[in-house]
Amino acid sequence: MTITAEQRRARILDVVRELGTVRVVDLADRVGTAAVTVRRDVAAMAEAGLLYRSHGTVSLPRDSSAPDRPDRDRIIGMLVPTVGSYFDEIIAGARTAATAAGARLVLGISAYESSDDRAQAEQLLEAGVDGLLLSPNWRPATGAVDTAWIRELPVPAVLVERPAPADSTAAELDSVSSDHRHGVLLALRHLLSLGHESVALAARLDSWTAGQVRAGYQEGVRLLGLKPQPVLDITRPGLDPDGLAARIAEAVGQGVRAFLVHNDQEAIQLTPPLRARGLRAPDDLALISYDDVFAALASPPLTAVSPPKHAVGTGAVELILRRIDGDSELPIHHVQLLPKLKVRGSCGGTNG
Repeated sequence: MTITAEQRRARILDVVRELGTVRVVDLADRVGTAAVTVRRDVAAMAEAGLLYRSHGTVSLPRDSSAPDRPDRDRIIGMLVPTVGSYFDEIIAGARTAATAAGARLVLGISAYESSDDRAQAEQLLEAGVDGLLLSPNWRPATGAVDTAWIRELPVPAVLVERPAPADSTAAELDSVSSDHRHGVLLALRHLLSLGHESVALAARLDSWTAGQVRAGYQEGVRLLGLKPQPVLDITRPGLDPDGLAARIAEAVGQGVRAFLVHNDQEAIQLTPPLRARGLRAPDDLALISYDDVFAALASPPLTAVSPPKHAVGTGAVELILRRIDGDSELPIHHVQLLPKLKVRGSCGGTNG
């Protein structure tokens, strides 16, 4: 039989009175209701002064004359679209910061399918997390950004490498990200300093970062007065290096001799098919990759735009802990960290 919200909240109070201090996940088991629902009830009851919340536990309101009770370690849920590449360094930064603060990091992976985001976040909530670091699978090609569910979360949330669109409700959430447009500008400025007045971009279509790189390219070309070139779309990431090499060779034949490639995997796989066409970096073309995960391991080592991935993870944890700890004076933060350009051997010139 379905119970009303009033009945459910009365049951919550009964359990808390019986047990004293109880974890939200255990409370949900005792009440027989999903943890997400119980968290929302607890949040409302705490706001009304009926309960006290602290780091995933619930108790009756504190007696001001009683000594403070110790709290358990804070638990931070982190939702990422993949592991094994770009996000590894972000996770490492978050893990280091969490450990230093005596907190615990719990990881969820949503596998680059936007429909998985909410379900994965709810699983993290059911694990008893006190706050969430979220990298939703927003798709740049469609422009569709689902933010409603994020605003309904019962715990603090920080967006990681996903600055929310200004017209979305998620823009009112904290975010920590790399300024990818600035990263592209660094690459274009370096190539211009080497005498390249035309630079072509080869970029993927399947990630939020790809969308930011594309937007940064259009902006950077305009700001630096470069000759605009059609973007070389990478529609089959990692699966068609020969096709991309053919289009790059065609652009070289038309006078373009500098290329920015998103990302490292695509750039590294270009070497054999380019050599088969008589083209080598840096002798015949200048090549910069974007991401700097594996770029230094290429032959020749690739000059690369290096987003501050570790620092993004660290900054996100530091911010979510302040939210979890109830820093009511803290304004909303939209933090953008600047990438660096790691100059190696693939551009030629005195600096490349």
